[in-house]
Amino acid sequence: MRIGPYHLKNNLIVAPMAGVTDRPFRMLCKSMGAGMAVSEMVSSNSLLYGSEKTKRRANHDGEVDPISVQIVGADPKMLARAAQYNMDEGAQIIDINMGCPAKKICNVMAGSALLQDEALVARILEAVVGAVAVPVTLKIRTGWDKQNRNAIRIAQIAEASGIQALAIHGRTRACAYTGDAEYDTITAVKANVSIPIIANGDITTPEKARYVLQQTGADAVMIGRAAQGRPWLFREIEHFIKTGTHLPAPQVDEVHRVLLKHVYELYAFYGEHTGLRVARKHISWYTKGLIGSAHFRHHMNQLESSAEQLMAVNDFFDGQLQGGERLQYVEELAA
Repeated sequence: MRIGPYHLKNNLIVAPMAGVTDRPFRMLCKSMGAGMAVSEMVSSNSLLYGSEKTKRRANHDGEVDPISVQIVGADPKMLARAAQYNMDEGAQIIDINMGCPAKKICNVMAGSALLQDEALVARILEAVVGAVAVPVTLKIRTGWDKQNRNAIRIAQIAEASGIQALAIHGRTRACAYTGDAEYDTITAVKANVSIPIIANGDITTPEKARYVLQQTGADAVMIGRAAQGRPWLFREIEHFIKTGTHLPAPQVDEVHRVLLKHVYELYAFYGEHTGLRVARKHISWYTKGLIGSAHFRHHMNQLESSAEQLMAVNDFFDGQLQGGERLQYVEELAA
């Protein structure tokens, strides 16, 4: 899998997720086998460049190459400036968001709302590609709604504009995250363009990743929600695709170590006050479905200091070890 001059170590990519794919999460997933991770989206609004939030999102210190930053907006000139800004801050790949279904993004005609205006899509892509000396990639959905699927046409516009890879979430904007991903649409797009295609949507297991790659002919898969609390999913997928066999589930002590390292990274990145709150959702994802985790997660959200949070995590995993070396999942009504 190549994007411009960058040869990825494999074809497994972490999807950009707002509030999730910060630098600690991206670095963790890369260390666990992901070939690339795309940052959470950065607004093209130049007024935001000075905000602490935007500065954090543009922070790539110590991150493994290639560094891919996603920008979002609806104005070609502003997006071009945002691309230049992020390139100057260290971005090696610029990714344009035309896939986000969130109302606050679509209401300003950004994200997947842009799919309704193919002429504007072309202007945006040409402006951004022309503004930077690094590869530009694009993320889209299959269309605005089921009556207006235009992914093939958008892909052709992208290829003509100089886009170097295209990620497709296999749903329309109207579908949000409901229903099944449309792998047939991704297959059709792959057949109509020559740029690398990255398939995204409902890829939750090693078997599903192999199936999607085989079914669509896509060059890579992009994994989002399934990696939340399971960053080792990337190494499991890579192993399964290479060998057809499964890696053993991670041991309790490894998950404990990975989670603690992740939490410490969040404290360092955000500061204790914000880091504590960001850590809550990650701790919840790591422990969801484990014996006793519903009560643990509820208790976790009441804690107001890092010392209490770390102690609670240690106590929980000590309890998990009583059940054996490997994690044991149960269905919990209160999950």
